[in-house]
Amino acid sequence: MTLAHEYFSTRLAFETDPSDVYAAQKAGERFVLVDVRGDDAWLQGRVSGAVHMPYRDIAERAATEIPADMPVVVYCWSPGCNAGQKGALEFSRLGYEVREMIGGYEYWVREGQPFENDEGPCERVFDPTVMVMRR
Repeated sequence: MTLAHEYFSTRLAFETDPSDVYAAQKAGERFVLVDVRGDDAWLQGRVSGAVHMPYRDIAERAATEIPADMPVVVYCWSPGCNAGQKGALEFSRLGYEVREMIGGYEYWVREGQPFENDEGPCERVFDPTVMVMRR
């Protein structure tokens, strides 16, 4: 039982999900949300309010763009993408408090959270296969 408790406590300390991130944004919690995907992915669409910093650029950009005491949440494409883990690892190497948003951009959009592209806000989508639909 101790191993299971340690395992899940540790996961929750370093992971979050789209619903919790959106609730934290709405509550005004202090953190920066970082999209660690490449330029083409960013242009296609991103979480509203996110900062774009591809994981390969974190080592050279983070210290000048994000205060060292600012909590960071990173995300990539989806559960099938490990760029979020690569980004989180790099932020942790630099001493940041960091968590990964599991599910990434895919689940953010599927859960109906606000997203945008260079043209502005996109139509929100609500996918009943990943959430309870209330009317």
